[in-house]
Amino acid sequence: MIDISQAEFRKSTYSGSGNNCVEVATNLPGMVLVRDSKNPSGPVLAFTEPEFEAFVAGVKNNEFDELHRPECPE
Repeated sequence: MIDISQAEFRKSTYSGSGNNCVEVATNLPGMVLVRDSKNPSGPVLAFTEPEFEAFVAGVKNNEFDELHRPECPE
């Protein structure tokens, strides 16, 4: 189990303004944590650094865009 009590979350610069913010913590060795700023005591996603880098690359490449999602079988 990961101890996130020392995580220092900051708002992502890509979140923009308003209430729909993503916060990240990069101060834990080898880990990147992500949470919803509206629910700081809620769930936290934990990534290794390579996993997070792959996720960010996928976002930049629009791999999660609705147009790129495979069709679901009926």
